[in-house]
Amino acid sequence: MATGMPPTLRQRRLGSELRKMRERAGLSSTAAAAHVGVQQARMSMIEAGRYAVSADRVRALAHTYACDDTDLVEALAAMTGGRGRAWWDEYRELLPAALVEVAEFEHHATALRVAVVVAMPGLLQTLDHVRASLRQDVPALRPHEIEHWASFRIKRQAVLYREPETTYTAIVHEAALRMGVGGPEVKRRQLEHLILMGERSNVKVLVVPFERADFPISGQPISYASGPVPQLDTVLLDSDHGCDLLDAEAKLARYRCVLDRMEACALSSGKSRDFIRRVVRST
Repeated sequence: MATGMPPTLRQRRLGSELRKMRERAGLSSTAAAAHVGVQQARMSMIEAGRYAVSADRVRALAHTYACDDTDLVEALAAMTGGRGRAWWDEYRELLPAALVEVAEFEHHATALRVAVVVAMPGLLQTLDHVRASLRQDVPALRPHEIEHWASFRIKRQAVLYREPETTYTAIVHEAALRMGVGGPEVKRRQLEHLILMGERSNVKVLVVPFERADFPISGQPISYASGPVPQLDTVLLDSDHGCDLLDAEAKLARYRCVLDRMEACALSSGKSRDFIRRVVRST
């Protein structure tokens, strides 16, 4: 059935993958609709994520498109159904839509890998650090807006504590460790929290020292979310104008390569914790 609310990130991705599958089969949306006995307008809505489809419908479409990738088809079938309410929906009237989708992006990931140069990884920030960083936003946020944004960021961190565990790898440049967001005490507690989180079994914090001149610097934070199958991976780029989500195969391959190079420049987990401890002592 058609949904009364804007499609979620997951619904849009399901529709997009069905469209890609149809195009690889060389079928028009009109021809595909005729094959499965629906109107062309409904097919367009399915591919836009605006019409809920069943798992059986996804399998029928895959059969029509001669897709024999069983793992992909079953992963897509698992994405079907009507839209249920998630915790981040309560923020849809309080925060920009693209920001709210970050929570959905993280929630459905089987693993997350991020790289930051001048900011702390969002899922590893303390509440004091979050508030201090939000006070620096331009244009300035009002006090109640800061609290909305801060509570949202903290709630996102629940993905690191759930079962089964989500693997989280954070590549953090030394520049981010040296930033004095919130002053010395807030900075010290943030760095100690980074050490503590890096000791969790599902979290790796990897530091890139200034001395690594071969580090492929990126001016924007990069987040890579692994899906249940590689075709459903997603890259999120965070910038001042908002968040960009990428899922084209060539772009996924590019950012995997970039993150691999960044990780190769980083210290090991143990040496990274020792490095952060030295920064704490100098704070």
